[in-house]
Amino acid sequence: MSDPDLHETILAAWRTNNRITTGPIQHVPDHLWEASVPGIGRRTVRTIAAHLHNARSRWIKTLGAEHGIARPPLVDLWAVSRRDLVSALKRSGSGIESLLALGLANGGRVPPSKGYVWQNLPLDVGHVLTYFVAHEAHHRGQIVMIARQLGQRLPQPVTNGLWWWKPAPSRSRRSSVRVHSHSAD
Repeated sequence: MSDPDLHETILAAWRTNNRITTGPIQHVPDHLWEASVPGIGRRTVRTIAAHLHNARSRWIKTLGAEHGIARPPLVDLWAVSRRDLVSALKRSGSGIESLLALGLANGGRVPPSKGYVWQNLPLDVGHVLTYFVAHEAHHRGQIVMIARQLGQRLPQPVTNGLWWWKPAPSRSRRSSVRVHSHSAD
């Protein structure tokens, strides 16, 4: 058995995270999309989901623009439609992938940029990838928790999908593949 290619492994891990983030957003019921977060009336599932794209866009600007990586436009937290947000997440997902590829091509480190003044994050690709995945997992968890707090659990295939990190099964296999329930659903 040959060793996996680190470059492809890092990029594939990001693509998987992007799929896991985008999937539930596509399936949030309309009434939940607009629902206020309990205890924080101005925040909604929409604003949390839109924040994911906008955070990616800002990181792409901060770390990648100086190196030729195009920053996708921000979305309106209060007005973006689910369809437009899913498209935006695909664009920002590609931008983050380009940022990781830049780091991989630069000896495993995203090159420093003038815009990176906060410096809270080591710029090796392992830390960069982990930071983005952890941030998005936090907000995916918030969305699941909000649905539960409002008594409107997300459909089981959606919550189970949060734990299906292998490539999505083909259509012909979907009916025979059973995703195990996770205790955090």
